Amino acid sequence: MKTELALHDRTLTLHRYPIRSNETLQAWDAGDEYLINHLAEQHLPAGRHILILNDSFGALSCWFSHQYRVTMMSDSFIAHQATTRNLEQNHCPAVTLLRTFDAIPEDVDLVLMQIPRNNRHLVWQLSQLRQHLSADCPVIAVNKAKEIHSSTLKLFEKYLGHTTTSLAWKKHRLVFSQPDSLPSDVVSSDTRWHVDGTSIELNNLPNVYSGESLDQGTRFLLPHLPSDTTLNHVIDLGCGNGVLSVRMGQLNPQVNITCVDESFMAVESARQNLVTNLGQERNIACIANNCLDGFEAAHTDMVVCNPPFHQQQAITDHIAWQMFCDSKHVLRKGGKLLVIGNRHLGYDVKLTRLFGRSQVKTVASNQKFVILQAIKQ
Repeated sequence: MKTELALHDRTLTLHRYPIRSNETLQAWDAGDEYLINHLAEQHLPAGRHILILNDSFGALSCWFSHQYRVTMMSDSFIAHQATTRNLEQNHCPAVTLLRTFDAIPEDVDLVLMQIPRNNRHLVWQLSQLRQHLSADCPVIAVNKAKEIHSSTLKLFEKYLGHTTTSLAWKKHRLVFSQPDSLPSDVVSSDTRWHVDGTSIELNNLPNVYSGESLDQGTRFLLPHLPSDTTLNHVIDLGCGNGVLSVRMGQLNPQVNITCVDESFMAVESARQNLVTNLGQERNIACIANNCLDGFEAAHTDMVVCNPPFHQQQAITDHIAWQMFCDSKHVLRKGGKLLVIGNRHLGYDVKLTRLFGRSQVKTVASNQKFVILQAIKQ
């Protein structure tokens, strides 16, 4: 796995976060290189203020901090951690780290954007940029060429202004846009809907997973959540909008709930939804974190988990494995981990390795999903 980004007589050592001994993926891609090469040709005067959106592991922030004042905005706790560590490792000047729902700085000279996977997040970011940028502030975005469709360019045209594209380079393409269109209606950050067959109402901020409807896995899991008077503390790991936590709170009025996600927007959505559906008096905590890093050992009764199978643009199962390991660490003796996943992902094999064959059972399954329970001995 390559860790050195070498361009224009400079070399940075960059790592993905969390650091793994057997890492096979690098911390930057050809899109980052394309942006770096393009800016090198433009000779932007030193000291200008660059706003970088959605920097995956801090490669762009590290590179441009050498000559420019950099603000990096990301919804990812892990991206913030990776950027901080890569800046420190390369002895780079400090950058300002913000969440994407924080206010956009008013004195930006240039915006660089990694186009997000979530289309609703992209639309909201473009709308925010149009409200805060001057018309002469260029926006340069990048993505794989196959992901930049005519509909993508129409979104840039609608919410920002005049838009063009570059030639493809290493299967990536740049999008150039000027925030010079007539201001359109501000895109709301909130998407609200009810969960069919329940009294649950959910609000979803722009980058929340499955933020416009309930995903099929969660829909299958909801009826199998337990009502158990012996439960005192439950962790919803990878909580998304918090719907599993809300339902656990309804079924178990005595339970204390902790929601954890690496998306700042997910954590805030979960907090809002727990308060809305369970009331202000419930004992809840909502935390942005890398899985359960830093959590106390053997202190919780149950972990519920619907693991993701990608990190940024890469499909991977290492996040699920870390979630399972961390869950075992925080569970009390006799505590339970309840997991849902696609059948083909083989979570039963991973859980058996961790908890032992006799401690893992199938709670329910259908053609697509399986719900598994693992008990800590």
